[in-house]
Amino acid sequence: MTTNRDWAALLGRILLSAIFIQAGFAKIGGFAGNVAYAAGAGLPMPEAAVALAIAIELGGGLLVLAGYKARLAALAIAVFALVAALVFHRYWNLPADKQMVDYLFFWKDLALAGGMLMVFAFGPGRLSVDRG
Repeated sequence: MTTNRDWAALLGRILLSAIFIQAGFAKIGGFAGNVAYAAGAGLPMPEAAVALAIAIELGGGLLVLAGYKARLAALAIAVFALVAALVFHRYWNLPADKQMVDYLFFWKDLALAGGMLMVFAFGPGRLSVDRG
């Protein structure tokens, strides 16, 4: 018998993974623009960095969604989100009137990392491929 907690874990995985799945697909369609953005942020080998981002966001997001190898996928996404926050959303380096968008994205990335760390710590729940 499933409990409210099982359904909440499933809904949580759906909501957490959705942003990463759609971002991964968007990066495929806008690969060149994302490479330019990564290069502008100073990332070495921006093509490889964007390919890795696609693998983590799309692949990891789908794994979390299904609840298959979800702990490992969630940990990879959490690290990715923390790196993205620190590399791409350094709002503190911007003039005060230009900070708000990066401020919001920085804290959104930290919150998403926190959610993924919860999946890593407690597993995907019983309504998952891994069932735990």
